[in-house]
Amino acid sequence: MKLLVSFFPIILFFAVYKFYGIYVSGPDAIYAATAVAIVAAFIQTLWHWFVHKEVEKTHLITLVMLVVLGGMTLAFRDPTFIKWKPSVVNWLFGAAFLLSPLFGKPLTERLMGHAIEVPDIIWKQLNYAWAIFFIAVGFLNLYVAYNYDEETWVNFKLFGMLGLTFAFIIAQSFYMARHIKDEAPEEN
Repeated sequence: MKLLVSFFPIILFFAVYKFYGIYVSGPDAIYAATAVAIVAAFIQTLWHWFVHKEVEKTHLITLVMLVVLGGMTLAFRDPTFIKWKPSVVNWLFGAAFLLSPLFGKPLTERLMGHAIEVPDIIWKQLNYAWAIFFIAVGFLNLYVAYNYDEETWVNFKLFGMLGLTFAFIIAQSFYMARHIKDEAPEEN
């Protein structure tokens, strides 16, 4: 359920874009999808706050970027701004991972350290890997946005970026499994 809630704005963006493109003629599908994504991000953020009495940082970053870049897309009737949104968000996440060791533990350890125990060097390596991943995906998004048609970019935004993220998580899991510290055996 949490995964579905996390992807609520992008799923609605995709669904509205596809629906609008099929049933309504004209080039306005990107604008309708952008408006729906902004509303969905507001709903997502409010729902999380009502349920958990806190705002999740990733939801807040997504909301702010959608309001700013999506708002510019709607105001100027230029889809370039919404196409930059995934890159900006990914670069912000990449920067957070890169800078986190300057403020204590690497972000990977802060996020997963309660669940597993690996050597400190592994947390640092994973942290840099995530930073590089987010930065690279940001550039890949722009490559697709500027070298392919809008529909291809919309498909990549949902399936390509999501698929790459899942593949990276699986690869990370295999890497971490090799380094998980075993608990000391109990003595009788």
